[in-house]
Amino acid sequence: MPLQDYMKLVSVDDHAIEPADVWTSRMPASYDRSQIPHVEEVEVDAARLQLGATAHGRVQSWVYAGKNYPQIGLNAVAGKDPRTWDVEPARYDDMRPGCYDPVERLNDMDEDGVWAHLCFPSFARFAGTRFLEGQDRQMALDCVRAWNDWMLEEWCGTAPDRYVPVCILPIWDVDLALAELHRAIGLGARCISFPENCSPLGLPSFHTDHWDPLFAVAQENGMPLMLHFGTSTSTPYVSPDAPTPVVVSEMGLNSMGALADLVYSRTFHVFPRLKVALAEGGTGWLPYMLERIDTVWEKHRWYAHVDTKTRPSTLFRKNVWGCFIVDQAGIDFRHRIGVDRLTWESDYPHSDSQWPHSRKGLAEMLSEVPDDEAHRIAELNACELLGWRPWA
Repeated sequence: MPLQDYMKLVSVDDHAIEPADVWTSRMPASYDRSQIPHVEEVEVDAARLQLGATAHGRVQSWVYAGKNYPQIGLNAVAGKDPRTWDVEPARYDDMRPGCYDPVERLNDMDEDGVWAHLCFPSFARFAGTRFLEGQDRQMALDCVRAWNDWMLEEWCGTAPDRYVPVCILPIWDVDLALAELHRAIGLGARCISFPENCSPLGLPSFHTDHWDPLFAVAQENGMPLMLHFGTSTSTPYVSPDAPTPVVVSEMGLNSMGALADLVYSRTFHVFPRLKVALAEGGTGWLPYMLERIDTVWEKHRWYAHVDTKTRPSTLFRKNVWGCFIVDQAGIDFRHRIGVDRLTWESDYPHSDSQWPHSRKGLAEMLSEVPDDEAHRIAELNACELLGWRPWA
């Protein structure tokens, strides 16, 4: 059977719900405390009650720079019956403590049969893009620093061999981002959460040299860019009246776009050892997409001012990793994708997570896979991607 006892499940995509004091306990005292991110109890109209509100209509809401963000949890539905789900839990006491407490998270990981989690932000958004909002750039920078301090020192410090140290950056200023990246590396960061497409955020794309200083440091330190789908805040176009499952079903298209963007860009030619992971993008679509981008490249490369020597699929197999939660198609086509390109995700506590049956679910997906390949997919590929295997 695959998933022998010696195989540790290493998830490259999970999520931490920030505790209410992440910023209030770490930001400089000189700031107006009503402006930095904090949590307030607010009343909501009965017609707008969300899951978790009390009978009196009280919910907990993040407040930042004078604006309310009432979704206190980001799909923190682990352990709940899907028939009870709403868009977001509205109170901390409406979600499992493992969503926001690193000690309790370890208990949930043990129950799930998972060894390691890489936890993206929630209120801060996956790559810290929340702090593109607001007018006070210094406060935004200090918010990014506070999140990194919390994640790298407190959350990951709780169990350094089980939490993958990830950082976010003040991406509105590449010089500030470079300085914060160096600081985060000093705190142990092993990867960078970065937008899968910067253009919808009003920032330069992968086709420019704008990000070269960051990518140079990431390459030098073997730090992958973790491109979580939806980080750009742009989602695939659907009908305006389409129900939520339509958008959720199509989110992997963001990763398809990111892959095409990257392999046709200058990025991997200038930085041939830069590593990129398409977090929560799925993998079953990769064989088609690799065939398609090569076919297009063969016919269109001469006039399109793209590299004419290296096939896009070659760049993928050298620089890019796919990430999946439940994806039998990707496993079945693993040899067309590359067994060494596949990494697994738990996605706790989001709605795609299989908690508390992740190990059982992955074992079923890998039931026809040889042990050496199963070990790569469950553990070794992620560790090679991250340059991180502290228990070895």
